[in-house]
Amino acid sequence: MKAYYTAKNQKGENRAGEANVKDERDLATQLRTDGFILTSFKELIPEGEKKTAIKFFDRFSSVPLSEKMIFARNLSVMISSGLPLSKAIRNLTVQTKNKNFAKILGVIQGDLQSGSTLSDGLAKYPGVFDELFVNMIRVGETSGNLEEVLNILAIQLEKEHELVGKVKGALVYPAVILVAMLGIGMVMMIFVVPKLTSVFKDLGSTLPPSTQFVILVSDFLKNNILISLGGIVVFAVLVKIYLTTEAGKKTLGFLFINTPAVSNIYIKMNSARFARILSSLLRSGVTITESLRILSRTLTNFYYKNALEKAAESIQKGEPLSKIIYEEKKIFPILVPQMLEVGEETGKTEVVMQKLADFYEDEVNQLTRNLSSIIEPVLMLIMGGAVGFFAVSMMQPMYSVMANIK
Repeated sequence: MKAYYTAKNQKGENRAGEANVKDERDLATQLRTDGFILTSFKELIPEGEKKTAIKFFDRFSSVPLSEKMIFARNLSVMISSGLPLSKAIRNLTVQTKNKNFAKILGVIQGDLQSGSTLSDGLAKYPGVFDELFVNMIRVGETSGNLEEVLNILAIQLEKEHELVGKVKGALVYPAVILVAMLGIGMVMMIFVVPKLTSVFKDLGSTLPPSTQFVILVSDFLKNNILISLGGIVVFAVLVKIYLTTEAGKKTLGFLFINTPAVSNIYIKMNSARFARILSSLLRSGVTITESLRILSRTLTNFYYKNALEKAAESIQKGEPLSKIIYEEKKIFPILVPQMLEVGEETGKTEVVMQKLADFYEDEVNQLTRNLSSIIEPVLMLIMGGAVGFFAVSMMQPMYSVMANIK
């Protein structure tokens, strides 16, 4: 086959050109004898032969975090084994079970064969590879330690996956209970209450305000079921749109930080993410200022975003990061700036931040284990209140009639 290649030796000298070889491994062997390492390989495909294509909107579609985690880990192993980057990506394209991700990797492999860098190829898909991912890969390519950076990135993604999974798992139980409550409530309003309403009409008694309210809601749901369902959908869409605005992000951030029981977990989870990502970026060779800018776009909460953007500006003026974080007592526990100060004094900020991330991840793990025991009494109170209100509203007219008969 005829192929175009680029190669580099230990002195940093580059070589590029066309060659007639059996396959990529054959070319890599030939170059190794000359002291060069193959960096890209592109088979020269005859015109008219189809290439992997990807739709525009696929660039913004998401890929599960677990897929990206496996991608980073396996790519690191393959590169450390001496496999050329292009071939490693091709192998991963075949291995992945996610069809969309396979298509994206196929296009990235084509970009590599055309002489593009891996980071540039990843940057074309912001919905799949975020700024953190792309910047770490770019630093690895620039510094020549891509294998090490990929390993750091894989660990970062694994910890992120575990952390998010634990929080989501803890919220499944209350979410199921609330959905079941709403479902049962709607069934009662549409099918049960109308039958009781006919009994009340036959009795001819004056209904208390609470009973009138329940009947009013029941009649509306029964006679306007499609409007009710449509209203719920429209309300959900409007809320989602609102949350994408600056005011919506600020409101959501305020609720997460100030809601009892939720705020403790949320703040510690973000502290763990802050410490883990900062450690990963610093270990990869990213400057502290650029690390904070990347973090401000990774931690999406309005208050964390603002705090980190201000921190990036203040650091450029010579202020230490620990002093800036000390001022953000509402969103960072006191331990965070204290540990940062230790890291700054010893010159081992990335090591200290890694230990801090481990600490807060354990804290979140413990809190999520206890979350169900905290939420259960609250759910029982809500359910008991709803059932009690409904029971009193429905039974009170009957007791009134029985009292009048006596």
